[in-house]
Amino acid sequence: MAASHTSEAEAQFDETAPIRRVHVLLPLPLASAYDYAVPREEYVEVGDFVAVPLGRRTVAGVVWGEGSADPDNAVADSRLRPIAQRLPVPAMAEVTRRFVEWLADYTCAAPGAVLRMTMSVPAALEPPRPRLAYVLDGPPPDRMTGARQRVLAVLADGQALPSATIAELAAVSGAVVRGLVKHGTLREVQLPAELPVPEPDWRKVGETLSADQLAAAAALKLKVEEGGYSTTLLDGVTGAGKTEVYLEAVAATLAQDRQVLVLVPEIGLTAQWLERFERRFGAAPLAWHSDLGTARRRLTWRAVAQGRARVVVGARSALFLPYTDLGLIVVDEEHDAAFKQEDGVIYHARDMAVLRASLGEIPIVLVSATPSLESRVNVESGRYDSLHLPNRIGAAELPQIEAVDMRGEAPPGGQWLSETLVTAMKETLEAGEQVLLFLNRRGYAPLTLCRTCGHRLQCPHCTAWLVEHRFHGRLQCHHCGFTLRQPEACPECEAEGSLVACGPGVERLGEEVDSLFPDIPRMLIASDTVRGPEAAAEAIRMIAEGEVSLIIGTQIVAKGHHFPLLTLVGVIDADLGLQGGDLRAAERTYQVLNQVAGRAGRAQRPGRALLQTYMPEHPVMQALISGDRDNFMARERQARQFQGLPPFGRLVALIVSGRNEAQVLDSARELGRAAPRQTGVDVLGPAPAPLSLLRGRFRQRLLLKCQRGINASALARTWVDQVHIPNQVRVAIDVDPYSFM
Repeated sequence: MAASHTSEAEAQFDETAPIRRVHVLLPLPLASAYDYAVPREEYVEVGDFVAVPLGRRTVAGVVWGEGSADPDNAVADSRLRPIAQRLPVPAMAEVTRRFVEWLADYTCAAPGAVLRMTMSVPAALEPPRPRLAYVLDGPPPDRMTGARQRVLAVLADGQALPSATIAELAAVSGAVVRGLVKHGTLREVQLPAELPVPEPDWRKVGETLSADQLAAAAALKLKVEEGGYSTTLLDGVTGAGKTEVYLEAVAATLAQDRQVLVLVPEIGLTAQWLERFERRFGAAPLAWHSDLGTARRRLTWRAVAQGRARVVVGARSALFLPYTDLGLIVVDEEHDAAFKQEDGVIYHARDMAVLRASLGEIPIVLVSATPSLESRVNVESGRYDSLHLPNRIGAAELPQIEAVDMRGEAPPGGQWLSETLVTAMKETLEAGEQVLLFLNRRGYAPLTLCRTCGHRLQCPHCTAWLVEHRFHGRLQCHHCGFTLRQPEACPECEAEGSLVACGPGVERLGEEVDSLFPDIPRMLIASDTVRGPEAAAEAIRMIAEGEVSLIIGTQIVAKGHHFPLLTLVGVIDADLGLQGGDLRAAERTYQVLNQVAGRAGRAQRPGRALLQTYMPEHPVMQALISGDRDNFMARERQARQFQGLPPFGRLVALIVSGRNEAQVLDSARELGRAAPRQTGVDVLGPAPAPLSLLRGRFRQRLLLKCQRGINASALARTWVDQVHIPNQVRVAIDVDPYSFM
């Protein structure tokens, strides 16, 4: 191998040798790679990151292959632009390049747009500069102020920190830090240019496992040790200890000196998981999510590319990091809709993780207490293996779930808690235990209207009502982010004091709780009240340690948390998720309610969940009350199979959007006229999307429905390519849609 490299390198410097040309794929929405000349003094290989000229600028790309040899299709040598330089970063692995191509083909996306997700931190392609930091290493200043005292306290443990970090932690200005440096109290040192990555110790002994856990862990470890591709569904009730089981597979992978990726739906609320991992392996994994600062993202990306990051836990974008030797993927809460990316390149991270495992010939574990129908059908067909944990750990038992029929227990106007739930809350709080009230609706109220003229406050950019956030004194659109200060008069009829809030959000529920339990410490948890992983970690810690007795939250509190004192869960509007025409509405509602009910009674004290519903006879409610998940899922399976819906058929949505409504409608009609017509294929639409105006863009939808054996991606791509779409109109292709808005 080395000899061939030498001969190729020598040819690079041979003035008489023909110019070598290579394909370079750029992280832009381009359908193919461009040819560039390799300078004679430069040596590049396929997979290398390079800087190349594009127009008047220089962009980074990846050498994707040898250049075009066909003189009829190739740019003449004289017009070929040379690579500017090879970038000093490890080459992209061949399996990652194949993953980019496969994902682009499946999702009907441009390969360059997929590549951009793997190159999400352009600054990481350059070596990081040494970082300056300061340590406490001198006499205290002659004049001690409160600000200086806080700086000394921050550095008292001997840790070296950058100036900006010291100033932030001590709540001082940079001038205070510089003054202490000038005085000689602080000494300047250089931190390592690359991110120091703690080494997880796979030899450490984990927690004592039950017989069921031991059997499941042994099966997963065998998958890792045997190698090769496999997908295993780890299906266990809430509180069954699934995490401890798959951490044994992580240990087996680390023993092979390979990398591990753990995907989670909500990185901001994984504090307990991170603590559990560090307790198991003596070191924290590297985290990857959108809230990381630029410097941390750059250093983390490089640590993964260099193979120094052994374990990464992250949201869906962590799938696209440049792993050098990935040996195991775990998808925790595999059923969660948060794994679906709806913007840009539209993909489902769970499904693409399975693809990545298949291409890399490695095992993948899908973990859930409420597995998706897709995964269950794959188990039944033999494509996936399955492991089951039917019992909670130790003496803990599954919570008792009951329905509260709101048709006979409707509370007074403006109130939302039934008498049954209020009584249960009193008993629970008096016993020194915790209560969780679940309402999957942010803000104070989902709708504000005028009682004089009936006008409803709507977003000017979306077909959506403005949600009142009374804590912040504003109305907000949860789709585009538009905000408006709470008006004093109706903007339509100008009547003052006529605007009223309709329906409950978690803030309004908090008001009612305060009136009933004024002396009980409570916490409200929603994505707009708990911002960032650090705030989330602190909130989870406070709940777990019993510092608050009453928690009001949206679905972000339903996922995987262990609260030993929590024994009562009250679901305020259990029917909420059943509204609309989503084909997965019943399945999703069951999953969310089962997960949130599963927060109760996870330790020694028994748990109870009360579901406030106007449809207690609905199959979802009956399945939750009876605990008969399998019968419910069998009915869902039968209904989907009868209608040819996923996973028994294929769906592809086309979303046509633009700022000119007439252009959008014309383009949608053209697509409708060009729709494929063949056996086993149906096309619905065009029709206005339920959100017919979103972020200022008018929207029409078409839906391609076809039999399982038909290549739906290729069919959709051919369909769209044969229609001329104006530049001002965008057609997004959503293969396997999860949202129908």
